[in-house]
Amino acid sequence: MGAIQALRGTRDILPEEVGYWQRVEATARDILGRSAYQEIRTPIFEQTDLFERGIGEATDVVGKEMYTFKDRGDRSLTLRPENTAGVIRAFIEHHLYAQGGVQRLWYTGPMFRYERPQAGRQRQFHQLGAELVGSPDPRADAEVIAIAPTCCDRWISRRCEWT
Repeated sequence: MGAIQALRGTRDILPEEVGYWQRVEATARDILGRSAYQEIRTPIFEQTDLFERGIGEATDVVGKEMYTFKDRGDRSLTLRPENTAGVIRAFIEHHLYAQGGVQRLWYTGPMFRYERPQAGRQRQFHQLGAELVGSPDPRADAEVIAIAPTCCDRWISRRCEWT
């Protein structure tokens, strides 16, 4: 029997890297907080139906890339391949719409897709995202898109300070 190692398509974040990850997350938390976004944390696994309905049964993600398993209650569960579906589920389940107006929500955490590992693609990867829910106005999409370069600019300008 060989040495036990991290599974293919996953990686450890070692102590010398953790500070960088924390600074990236703190920068996002600062920028998104100033933009009236609130952090939301959803479970790492959800009912498989959520992704089949939310992403679409015919997509490659649902058809080929999800980590799906049956629990002891014979329910089909899936490790989240993305987080938009979970955020919208939480928005509906917890009646966040009852607060009126739009909800600005952001998240970060591990996601899981069964892909062939290659440069830039891992089976467990980390994602940071934002959702603006409750507005039919296309400017809502533009707002979310506009935040990304602000975060990236700050990360790039400060990267040399962090290393």
